[in-house]
Amino acid sequence: MTTVSVPAGWPATEEEARAVQDGLRARVVLDEPGPEPGTGRVTGVDVAYDDERDVVAAAAVVLDAASLEVVAEATAVGRVAFPYVPGLLAFREIPAVLAALDALPGDPGLVVCDGYGLAHPRRFGLASHLGVLTGLATIGVAKNPFTFTYDDPGVPRGSSSPLLAGSEEVGRALRTREGVKPVFVSVGHRVTLDRACAHTLALTPEFRLPETTRRADSLCRRALQEATIRH
Repeated sequence: MTTVSVPAGWPATEEEARAVQDGLRARVVLDEPGPEPGTGRVTGVDVAYDDERDVVAAAAVVLDAASLEVVAEATAVGRVAFPYVPGLLAFREIPAVLAALDALPGDPGLVVCDGYGLAHPRRFGLASHLGVLTGLATIGVAKNPFTFTYDDPGVPRGSSSPLLAGSEEVGRALRTREGVKPVFVSVGHRVTLDRACAHTLALTPEFRLPETTRRADSLCRRALQEATIRH
């Protein structure tokens, strides 16, 4: 487990954080297809908080994209880096997530975030932020549609419908299990939306949520528990 400190110069106010978002958003790459689903490695990242103790734990779990077997994992724990502000959650999480990714052996491949990319009020959620900072291909797969609207996709697995901000498609509602509530997929960086959805389906052979998210969620919760016991 890596211990993380808040980086020097990290935004401390909403105004500073929004300025950083504005500066980085222009660097998001949307015209690359991204890696082929089912090939190479794919990494899930997730975080867990203990706000009372001001602790955040991040996990990165690398899977073989073909077999979905775990090939590497890492965790990082540190102080929560930013107050809770809707639309700026990435600033709470990024330092710990970057440290967990840095602790992995080798290339993480595609990174799957439990959250949003372009499906964000400022079109720059955690997946986009992480992608720009690392240069990695990233997608966001969220459990709920945030503030966006969608028509319910068809019942069969693989059905999808646009996730909309007005008339703008910012992602897709994607059915990963027949008759079960969809997940909400958006592009982070260096991946197309079609391919982001294909990756999500490849990562959900049994459950609604991607195996990357399920494994990272479990690991970051364990890391937080261990850290708060020591704390």
